[in-house]
Amino acid sequence: MNVVDVNELTKKFGKFVALDRINLCIKEGEIYGFIGPNGAGKSTTIRVLLGMLRPTSGEAKIFGKDVWKNAVDIHKQIAYVPGDANLWPNLTGGEVIDIFLKMRGSGSQSKRNELIERFKLDPSKKCKEYSKGNRQKIALISAFASDAQMFILDEPTSGLDPLMERIFQECVLEAKEQGKSVLLSSHILSEVEKLCEKISIIREGKIIETGTLTQMRHLTRTNLTVQTKKPIESLALKGVFNLVKQNNDLTFQVDSEEIDGVIRYISDYGILKLESVPPTLEDLFMRHYEGVDGNSTGGESQ
Repeated sequence: MNVVDVNELTKKFGKFVALDRINLCIKEGEIYGFIGPNGAGKSTTIRVLLGMLRPTSGEAKIFGKDVWKNAVDIHKQIAYVPGDANLWPNLTGGEVIDIFLKMRGSGSQSKRNELIERFKLDPSKKCKEYSKGNRQKIALISAFASDAQMFILDEPTSGLDPLMERIFQECVLEAKEQGKSVLLSSHILSEVEKLCEKISIIREGKIIETGTLTQMRHLTRTNLTVQTKKPIESLALKGVFNLVKQNNDLTFQVDSEEIDGVIRYISDYGILKLESVPPTLEDLFMRHYEGVDGNSTGGESQ
């Protein structure tokens, strides 16, 4: 079952096209990564899904309901965490969490207390006294303590330290185990790589690649370090990039489809050491945002 269906969604602000016929499909129990630089269209997409912006054309549905026409009904089953939570300054963190749970009309008090402990939040402080990271904790606790079936998370770990990021990741995986769906918009590529089964990359309002990380890795390069008996004076082969000589080692990147030919070539020199590091999501991301010569070609803010 598809929890989110976005088809040919376009959003214009005057002549500026913020979203250009994008398509997204999120299944029940799926953690879906949505990545791109600032200004690429991530937050605009999320605002459309939340019923805050009306699409210019195309359609967007959550739980089979139109996100603009049925926003009130949809919000009963979703939890949203923004990248910077603005809270009531004179209320305590605990009071804010309770208000959010009461507004939803559902949620678990025991889960609330457990999450406060896990995120190491002092709920007695007033919100105006909290750091950005602690404000994010309040938003995350409020979301995960609810009985939402869909989580929309827009840069949710902004301001969190690495330990709290790990707690967040545990909460996302627990939600998945319960059959809940997650849309995770993030620029922290390692976070997306750890959590997400499927990923879409958005650039200048267009989805430029969608798939599982395994499916998308053919588009990027593997990192190789090689040491040979006979020195390799030149490695001017198709698909080889960023060659660096370090003592007796050669370190370089190679397009995945060219690995076989490169290995055959260097084997004639007598391989003493061969280390291979699989491409990361960051490698893939940068491949889309850099030209072949390594110069940046995009990623400007709106």
